[in-house]
Amino acid sequence: MNSIEIRQKFLDFFRTKDHKLVPSASILIKDDPTLLFTNAGMNPFKDYFLGNATPQSLRIANSQKCLRVSGKHNDLEEVGIDTYHHTFFEMLGNWSFGDYFKKEAITWAWELITEIYKIDKEDLYITVFGGEDAENLAMDKEAYEFWKEIVPQERILMGSKKDNFWEMGAQGPCGPCSELHVDIRSKEEKKRIKGEDLVNKDHPQVIEVWNLVFIEFNRKKDGELEKLSKKHIDTGMGLERLAMVLQEVKSNYDTDIFTPLIREVTTITGNDYGKDTKTDIAIRVIVDHIRAVYFTIADGQLPSNTGAGYVIRRILRRAIRYGYTFLNQKEPFIYKLIPTLSEQLGQVYPELAQQQQLAQNVIKQEEKSFLATLEQGLKLLKSAITSSSAKGKISGKKAFELYDTYGFPLDLTTLIAKENKMDVDNEEFDVEMQKQKNRSRDASKNNIDDWVVLQEDAIQEFVGYDTLSTKVKIVQYRKVEMPKQGIIYQLKFNLTPFYPESGGQVGDKGYLKSSDGDVSYIIDTKKENNTIIHWVKTLPKDLNQTFEASVDIKQRNRTSSNHTATHLLHQALRSILGTHVEQKGSTVHSGEFRFDFSHFSKVFDEEILLIEQFVNARIREQIALNERRNVPVSEALEEGAIALFGEKYEDTVRVIQFGLSKELCGGTHVKNTADIWYFKVINETAVASGVRRIEAITGDACKKYFEAQTKSFDGIKKELKNPIEPLKIIQKLKNENVELKKKVTLLEKVQAESIKENLEKKIHLLANGISLIKSENILDISSNNLKDIAFKIRNNYDNTVFIGATKSGEKIILSGSISPNLEKKGFSANTLINEIAPCIGGKGGGQASFATAGGNNPKGLAEALNRAEKIINNH
Repeated sequence: MNSIEIRQKFLDFFRTKDHKLVPSASILIKDDPTLLFTNAGMNPFKDYFLGNATPQSLRIANSQKCLRVSGKHNDLEEVGIDTYHHTFFEMLGNWSFGDYFKKEAITWAWELITEIYKIDKEDLYITVFGGEDAENLAMDKEAYEFWKEIVPQERILMGSKKDNFWEMGAQGPCGPCSELHVDIRSKEEKKRIKGEDLVNKDHPQVIEVWNLVFIEFNRKKDGELEKLSKKHIDTGMGLERLAMVLQEVKSNYDTDIFTPLIREVTTITGNDYGKDTKTDIAIRVIVDHIRAVYFTIADGQLPSNTGAGYVIRRILRRAIRYGYTFLNQKEPFIYKLIPTLSEQLGQVYPELAQQQQLAQNVIKQEEKSFLATLEQGLKLLKSAITSSSAKGKISGKKAFELYDTYGFPLDLTTLIAKENKMDVDNEEFDVEMQKQKNRSRDASKNNIDDWVVLQEDAIQEFVGYDTLSTKVKIVQYRKVEMPKQGIIYQLKFNLTPFYPESGGQVGDKGYLKSSDGDVSYIIDTKKENNTIIHWVKTLPKDLNQTFEASVDIKQRNRTSSNHTATHLLHQALRSILGTHVEQKGSTVHSGEFRFDFSHFSKVFDEEILLIEQFVNARIREQIALNERRNVPVSEALEEGAIALFGEKYEDTVRVIQFGLSKELCGGTHVKNTADIWYFKVINETAVASGVRRIEAITGDACKKYFEAQTKSFDGIKKELKNPIEPLKIIQKLKNENVELKKKVTLLEKVQAESIKENLEKKIHLLANGISLIKSENILDISSNNLKDIAFKIRNNYDNTVFIGATKSGEKIILSGSISPNLEKKGFSANTLINEIAPCIGGKGGGQASFATAGGNNPKGLAEALNRAEKIINNH
């Protein structure tokens, strides 16, 4: 049974059990501060479990795209080492929201596993929550009794809280779970050791395939468990593991999910799979990681230096690093796997086929960039080896810098060090690693209290499209301590005019006014689990009264102006550059906005001008907003409305139209394009291969921009004595400056040659026969000219060392070179300069032939030269 059939049989089975089949949600998590990625099948349904939204059906089933890079068995650095853990995986799941419970979940799971998939009952084991005395949690007798009706009692095992009690987080819905484990070992191994003794013992062939979670409690902040009024079912079965079982192989990587990718890697790189452990691990890492990166790019997240983008870049760089180190791949090649993966899964996940070219471009560029970084890291490592102050050992700090900045794993640094008969200070490396983990943990650690419920209100209403001020009641609040912001309070209202941060648009600010005139300022508005949360620094005195909630009108209008401008800009780009342009992301603030889009080259100045003219023409046309709400998404798309890259939409959507610009959008907009006043592009840059970014301003920001530009221009004209054509005068000055620079450079070279000749007259012959040429004073030349002198002396003299000094700003620069014959004898300019650098309060670096050092103590020059002479004499 191939993986396509396995997935389909699961969905078909639950269709017969009256489940609504839904497509996978995005792998990216939005409006949830606790997660970056969908890491479990239940994530998209979290609002239903929390009671913040109503499910489209009480029974749902799907195959969900998931990504894990941390947690139990999911440390990124371990993926690829074993044969059954992954970063990206598909989770087959069925859910019940207050409908069926344990009996049906257990019965159907057994039916599907044994009758549809036909897994041998003799190979199956069941775990049930065995209770936890410390928390006064009883054994899950209900599940145990249901299992006893269909499974021999000896195959039902008691599980610990760690393995058989599922929790969404430190707080929230939770409950006991039952796991189905399968033993795929050989008959001989089964006779030798009972399968029940290997359940939950991390045996690669006695594995959990399905987890049935029975959500019946809510965990409060103080740890107390309270019974939920409605009980839910949440199950998850990993497609990759299930395929391993059904295809009767011993590794997930031997299933048809991975074998096409492995074949492609071996073809591209010329390495065989199955002959060498390190090569096998490298290939597993690459085929696992390319899936994670491709799916994430297809869902709208490009590699970057922050947040989810940083995680994706880290995953991709790990794959590149393994290819570089163990498969000897010094040129980009991972991007070549994209067509194979697209062919495999493009029909199941259409976004893969749609974003195939973008993914190839982005990954190829990331590979080029990181391979260059690896080369730079290798140079730094070689420098550390030649200049290490600790004899025979590279410092843990340096090893950590290579790991953190250049992606060098400790084992690669250790391997290269051993080749040079050196060790690495592992203890110091571990200390630096722990420091970083502590910093990361402390920076993100929030102390969140439980919600305090003031009144029950099932559905919060957003009225911010129609009004910016309304009467509200606070229905819930909680206190949150944050590392940077300190103590803040989060408020939920029964209804609200405040737009929450969403879809790239910032959240509204404003105030909450009580009947007696007290004001609490709302500093931000965010969305969490489908609920709008308002942030305040101080709580109102009387929480139970009715308040006036008012949005900051100026900020909202400026933000709306910028958001509408993104739509007009999108229309302009597609009209001027071509319909290949797709929005790849946006960030809309009140002061400015940025817009990312697909395009194969830089947008030239002439095109920028045309884009500005197009948008400003739409502004002058005074086009009124045509807004439609609750439009069926299929109807909106048939009408030609643009759905944005990476966004997932509900069954009904809001359509925003300004003339021929029509998009699905939940953001705030102006009532008429004339309200924007003016549009101006202030920057255009590359974000990734095939993705460009435009930064722009509108309205008041344009007015300030033009005022500043006018003031600057008037200042320039004044300096030039108010010429009629200032540009011609500036060009003339530039040309004269170029000619003057040429003359100065020529004079500096003549001066440098004169200085060199004077230095050569003062050559010192040391006791050991080595000659020393040195500048006893700081030379009045550039560092580049000093370098030229050093190389000329190196090339013109045997058995000679040169040391010279100059200044760069407030710093003193030392440069040193040695003759080629001395270099062959093991003498190193790099070592020499590093040993004398502390005299000038600095440190140096370079090669054996030439090295430099910078410091802030010019008075130490004499001491540095004396120390150098002693070192050379002792060589």
